[in-house]
Amino acid sequence: MIRKDFFNARTLLLGCASWAAPFAASFLFFGPGGALLVPQPLFKSLMILIGGACGAFLLLRVFRRMRPTFGAGLALGLFWLALNLALDLAILIPMTGMDLSLYVEDIGLRYLLIPIMAAAMGRAAEIGRNG
Repeated sequence: MIRKDFFNARTLLLGCASWAAPFAASFLFFGPGGALLVPQPLFKSLMILIGGACGAFLLLRVFRRMRPTFGAGLALGLFWLALNLALDLAILIPMTGMDLSLYVEDIGLRYLLIPIMAAAMGRAAEIGRNG
């Protein structure tokens, strides 16, 4: 069961951090002229790792104050998915000039890891509590 106060300022801010931290880290891989400093496949792999580690850390922070369940994890993951996509639509896509269909193929689908990880973390906690 999801608490009434699930969608609050804290989960919103942590959701924004789940987008902002990898976004900020990505700048480390670009030179002053905007050229990528590492091969693109390595960059993509690093961004998945950075985003996954950041997301796992932030999910643990949320679940400290909320009972983790599959449903709560899925709801939180879907909320953060929508938030991350909205931030990309508002900031990343205009900044890069990327076509929307290319964005979905290259970046957008990766965000499905957010609800997958959140729901799995909630379910694992349920299993742990119920033995």
